[in-house]
Amino acid sequence: MSISEFVIFKLNGEFYGVDINNVENIERKMPITRVPYTKNFIKGVVNLRGNVIPVIDLRTRFGIEYKEYDDESRILIINHKDYKVGMIADSSSEVLQLEETDINEAPSIKNRTSDAFIKSIGKNDGRIIMLIDLIKVLGLEEEENE
Repeated sequence: MSISEFVIFKLNGEFYGVDINNVENIERKMPITRVPYTKNFIKGVVNLRGNVIPVIDLRTRFGIEYKEYDDESRILIINHKDYKVGMIADSSSEVLQLEETDINEAPSIKNRTSDAFIKSIGKNDGRIIMLIDLIKVLGLEEEENE
């Protein structure tokens, strides 16, 4: 039986997970420089140890109401293929191991924007954890199809 590890983060009181192999590190909030003429979910860029990294606001991306960043807010630095991107979450709590049997296919209810970004659903101690599809969240499926 295979076990996968996920970094768990919260948005609007709900739990989400991203494969730990794609998470480089987790940063506290930092100054974000706005970049004009970008998609509304791209907050701007940060300077992280000399690297300029674009930052996505996951609340905006998932169609969840805006909330001011606070001391719990975190930027997950994601590596996917040649891309390095920051994703802002309300908080990031833990690394969780899920067995294959605890992961189900996501139901195909497309009435919420965020549903399109969910790859599968994990279950752990009575919690539901939405495991995100990084390619869709980062908007890379358009580029991979070109």
